[in-house]
Amino acid sequence: MSGMELLLLPFRWIYRALVWFANSPRTLITSYLLMIVVAGVIYGEVEHRSPADAVWWAVVTASTVGYGDISPTTWAGRTLAALLISTMVLLVIPLITAHFASRLIVDDDAFVHEEQEQLKADVRRMRALLEEMAARQGIEVPPLPPIQPVSGPGSAGPRAARSGRAGTRRPRW
Repeated sequence: MSGMELLLLPFRWIYRALVWFANSPRTLITSYLLMIVVAGVIYGEVEHRSPADAVWWAVVTASTVGYGDISPTTWAGRTLAALLISTMVLLVIPLITAHFASRLIVDDDAFVHEEQEQLKADVRRMRALLEEMAARQGIEVPPLPPIQPVSGPGSAGPRAARSGRAGTRRPRW
């Protein structure tokens, strides 16, 4: 492993963890609730507040509402507030939003891989029939353009190499 690969390894791990994290709504909601409880407990200890007030502060702070009825007065409490706000605003809330938004924009009418392959086979058969008919009439059919390799959603690559979401239909109820 080269020095650059070694340097990028932690970022690769973080990226994989974020992808796993973002694709699991249970994990997202659980982590949100866990962060609220942990931040509330720590805040209650640092600021000498009741558990109810501490959890209330954590919910209001994490949601970035900030009513101002309870606010940290110690350096440790302010640091906790900054960490909680930053984590929620920059990581947890965007991941929750992105997860649910991606569920809303899935194309239910997209073809599955097998349907795409059937369509391509039908087009190849039509091309062969067209060429046969043109040959009988003495007409030259123009050659096909060169085939460009396709990678990504809907490509003919092996199923394991493609995204599991693209082109899959959800059952309609």
